[in-house]
Amino acid sequence: MRRGSIVSVLAIAAAALGASWALHAQPARPPGRGSGDVTTTPAGPAPKRDLTGVWTMRNPAGMTRRRPEAPAPTPWGLAKFKEAKDSNGGSYTLDQTNDPVITKCFPPGVPRVYYHPFPFEVVHTPKSTLLLYEYDHLVRRVYTDGRPLPEDPDLLWMGTSVGRWEDDTTLVADTVGFNEKTWLDRVGHAHSDQLKVHERFHRVDRDHMQIDVTMTDPKALTKPWSLTFYYELRPKWELGELSCSGDNPTFTAFER
Repeated sequence: MRRGSIVSVLAIAAAALGASWALHAQPARPPGRGSGDVTTTPAGPAPKRDLTGVWTMRNPAGMTRRRPEAPAPTPWGLAKFKEAKDSNGGSYTLDQTNDPVITKCFPPGVPRVYYHPFPFEVVHTPKSTLLLYEYDHLVRRVYTDGRPLPEDPDLLWMGTSVGRWEDDTTLVADTVGFNEKTWLDRVGHAHSDQLKVHERFHRVDRDHMQIDVTMTDPKALTKPWSLTFYYELRPKWELGELSCSGDNPTFTAFER
């Protein structure tokens, strides 16, 4: 892997989001996607049980960025956090960090995947909902065929997800089976393989979606930790190729 490329693109992504807690900020506009792609007409009502489309992180109009709730780690979680050398808080440089996304090109896990300022696409099938992230071609399959969560799940980067429609505009998903190789966020909060992530994908109207995420982990967190992310529909966008290997024009463009 060409490490300089992934370091460069993530550094620019960090600047676009603004400091380590700026998960609600509008991201940098990806190459080839102009301001004309932004929806300017009034949003219509949300279609029923349909999240289809490409979504990009964007604050609702008039909302100011706010600092999200901080996690409450257990002694184990706090010890793991102290081992983290994140490059987003200013204490460590990109050459000093031990961030697994930057140094090892690991998948980010959930919910950290939402901290990356790149769009994702939702595709519905009869048995599942696919979440296709532009970042490193990551794919999540949220099973919606009525199956229960696995009692003894395989330990995966992005976990195993089971979902259902709570109402006509809200898809809920529960995910278990995470390995312990990822961070919950960009500053190094850890989790164990007991982590469970609950997500509510609420389509507010035609053009806007709110994702509420709640994490529970009895080994790493003394109480549930909740975050909210805001997204806007981009009907003219298509996902590009953005690989952690760095061997593609997208990463090269970010380096210039």
